Amino acid sequence: MIVRVAILVLCVAVQGRGSPMATTYDTIIVGLGPAGCTAASTLAQAGKKILALEAQNRIGGRVKTVPFGDGVIELGAEWIHGTHPSRVYDLAIKNNVSIISQNLGFEAYRSNGTKADTALINELFEYTLEVQEHPPETPQPLGQFITTKIKEYLGEKHPDVLKDKDYVDEILHFLDLLVDNYEASNSWNDVTTQTHYVDLEGDQHMSWHRNGYSTLFDILLNTYKGGPGYPNLEIQLNKEVVLIEWPTDPEQLVTVSCKDGTKYTANNVIVTVSLGVLKERHSALFTPTLPQTKVTAINKIAMGLIGKAVFHFDVKWWRADREAFYLFWLKGDGLSKNETDDWTTDIVGYTVPKGCEKCLTFWMKYDTAMMVEKLPEDVVKSKIMEILRKFLGKHFTIPEPVAMIRSDWHSNPFTRGSYTYDNVDAPKYPDARIHLGEPLLDSAGKPRVLFAGEATDPTHFSTVHGATDTGYREAMRLLPATSKI
Repeated sequence: MIVRVAILVLCVAVQGRGSPMATTYDTIIVGLGPAGCTAASTLAQAGKKILALEAQNRIGGRVKTVPFGDGVIELGAEWIHGTHPSRVYDLAIKNNVSIISQNLGFEAYRSNGTKADTALINELFEYTLEVQEHPPETPQPLGQFITTKIKEYLGEKHPDVLKDKDYVDEILHFLDLLVDNYEASNSWNDVTTQTHYVDLEGDQHMSWHRNGYSTLFDILLNTYKGGPGYPNLEIQLNKEVVLIEWPTDPEQLVTVSCKDGTKYTANNVIVTVSLGVLKERHSALFTPTLPQTKVTAINKIAMGLIGKAVFHFDVKWWRADREAFYLFWLKGDGLSKNETDDWTTDIVGYTVPKGCEKCLTFWMKYDTAMMVEKLPEDVVKSKIMEILRKFLGKHFTIPEPVAMIRSDWHSNPFTRGSYTYDNVDAPKYPDARIHLGEPLLDSAGKPRVLFAGEATDPTHFSTVHGATDTGYREAMRLLPATSKI
């Protein structure tokens, strides 16, 4: 499926070469992740002439399905979070693509090789999620708030545990890592209690399993099961946009310049690049420069990072009835404390990807993910295997992995992170995501530069369904109010 999409896109890109400036498009879309592909699909179905430019050599953005081991794995977005109302879930069901729930019921092991009190850890994790639903009136760092609540809860329910200060610190460290791996933060004290994020109804961990998340893009671009695509949608890969010149004069066109020297013109452009890219490039990317309200939003919204390292084994050596395993670090029990090893105690655990039966995905928070992206592969592999044997060696015979693959979302110049979260500054800038998503208008009030992507969704940021919703939102902004796509 992935190969078919790549071939189709490559053919379209080759057909699109020639004299770019000779053709004027209705809309140019910058970036072909979930937001860009949704916008492209919506406008193409409405009959608009669309050019989509993607800097990378593939479609998908921060969704990256990779053939690996005995199936496929996801180096980016892993799950559909909720089923209603979800454009992503609905597209899968409408096209008869099977989506299955991933049961993340877990087992926990301690760094001394013994089994942890999984029941207690699960109880405290569930309580951690529960208290977040009842934040304090005055915003606080999330970790500070949860720490207070956990200690109160332990005092009431488990007073003997509360007396063991080291054990409580170990519990809090573990919960911090869990929160960081949800939020993409470096510390739970970077996150605010006053978030605007809203869960969708339904199962929060729905997997595309062996279909791969990339199936979403086949569906959006009308190439699923050999579909013909859209004749009025031109896609070009390896097209890094370096300048967007947008006019205030309604009679002039938007000009988009690429790193390879090509230029394209259109009535308007939808920018769907990540917030990480906007943070790094916005001052040079737009002429005229962005208004201060949008610059402030770019600067104040937090771009998070989650790292993954996926191992493939010849045999499935772990318990078949568990799909998540958490690592509970005892105080002072890291592998070592030198500069290249201190990241190891920040690996929270691993899950079994639904698309690859003999694979394990190890999850890492912000700083750890950055470190792992930079280290030699053999160092990463040996340290993670050392961790596995330290925690589980007394319970399982652990073979050497056949292969390893890891994510690079921070070092990738076209992402510079995984997804956004509401940091401690978010309550001071409650409309930041709205400002980020506002279009740039010409003197006649027409949208010339529009913005989509998960960071621009006020309540569903950080998700693929949020990103697709923003792509649809901006496409519909360009279509007559009576349009129904």
